[in-house]
Amino acid sequence: MSDSFPRRASLEVLRAEAGDERSVLVHERLRSGQDPWDFMSELPSVDELVVLLLRADVVDHRGGNVRDRRWNDQVLRTIALEYPELSPTVWRMLAA
Repeated sequence: MSDSFPRRASLEVLRAEAGDERSVLVHERLRSGQDPWDFMSELPSVDELVVLLLRADVVDHRGGNVRDRRWNDQVLRTIALEYPELSPTVWRMLAA
């Protein structure tokens, strides 16, 4: 990514972090007595969490400034270019 986009770890490491985060979300819901059949489809996938983490890094790097939908879409497209394996996930998120 350009200097306006902070570089994080490898995709493998990012996916491991996101997997851990997703596990925590599942554990919290299970502890609160929720049925996994009711909530598992609502949780973001590991790759969706990676994209969200990368996007959050960009927002933090810019001082919390989120301009508008077009800016957000550009950030997501840049993530797709920087991490080609995330492209299908980014495009699904852009279509939503």
